[in-house]
Amino acid sequence: MSDLFTAGAHRYDLLVGANPGYHRHLDTAAGRLARDARPQRVLDLGCGTGASTAAILRAAPWASVRGVDASAGMVERARAKQWPPGQVEFAQGMAGDAEVMAGEEGERPYDACLAAYLLRNVPPHDRTAVLRSVGEQLREGGALAIQDYSVAGSRRAALVWHLVCWLVVIPLSALTLGDTRLYRYLWRSVREMEDVGSWRARLREAGFEPVAVHPGSGWQRDLLHTVIAVRR
Repeated sequence: MSDLFTAGAHRYDLLVGANPGYHRHLDTAAGRLARDARPQRVLDLGCGTGASTAAILRAAPWASVRGVDASAGMVERARAKQWPPGQVEFAQGMAGDAEVMAGEEGERPYDACLAAYLLRNVPPHDRTAVLRSVGEQLREGGALAIQDYSVAGSRRAALVWHLVCWLVVIPLSALTLGDTRLYRYLWRSVREMEDVGSWRARLREAGFEPVAVHPGSGWQRDLLHTVIAVRR
């Protein structure tokens, strides 16, 4: 699957930039982390091309950030952008890999972690284990924000998602990439994603306490969800 993201990396920013609210919702999630944790060190898990990394720095310009993504192409694009010297680093590796997540400063736990649009890309049987691994990287009381799509339990959201993907996203990917595989996977993965109640149950099993659930707004109402949790 990471190969699909690598193949689409060179046009990824263009396509997500066409999504109304995409960057605003990342800013909102990062802002909640900054307010709740006042983080000095942040893990950006599933960082992609660095959009979530930039959101973290807008919310917490004092923080150091380590971005991790499974796609080599996404990490390459993220590294090519301009970042504050010595403040941001990126690594290619799987979510849940302790060594990749910790980096060279592994003896220092993170204060917060943003995992935007990551959980749905982790196989269901691995999700709780990945969340537990994230918890091992956080200090006690450290904050985790999970932001992702799910249409489970909402016929309206399922219909909106189907229409947006097949009338806008997938045709646009055909025009810009000449390849629709990544965005057909996106359509399918959201339709198959478990509901937010299951996220919260996994978080508790992994050693977190969910403290808030925030819905998306606009056309992403009942589709986008952000769960804030703290490490026990």
